[in-house]
Amino acid sequence: MGLENDLFGVHGKALELRSQRLNLLASNIANASTPGYKARDIDFEAALRDATQGDASVNKAIDNSMGYRVPIQPSLDGNTVELSTEQTLFSENAVKYRTTLSFLEGRINTITRALKGE
Repeated sequence: MGLENDLFGVHGKALELRSQRLNLLASNIANASTPGYKARDIDFEAALRDATQGDASVNKAIDNSMGYRVPIQPSLDGNTVELSTEQTLFSENAVKYRTTLSFLEGRINTITRALKGE
């Protein structure tokens, strides 16, 4: 296990995955009016599991866990973005991102204080 994993556990990779998911959800929202656009998402739990096994990279884990969202009510132009769903998922993921970031900030502060001998 590397130093990063020893210090931060899965939280470093979780933060990176959440960041990538925020970008993906933002892209879905931005393309809500694009004909034929297919909404995509990441299965976060599967991606985190893949990213934390062995030397797997976060990008590979994302590729393995990405899929297209099946709309509840498809549009006539082939676009599968449901704006309310995307906005809800974006907000939920943003809160989880901030929570993970706060945990990591606390961990870094603890390590910094230990190194300073406080």
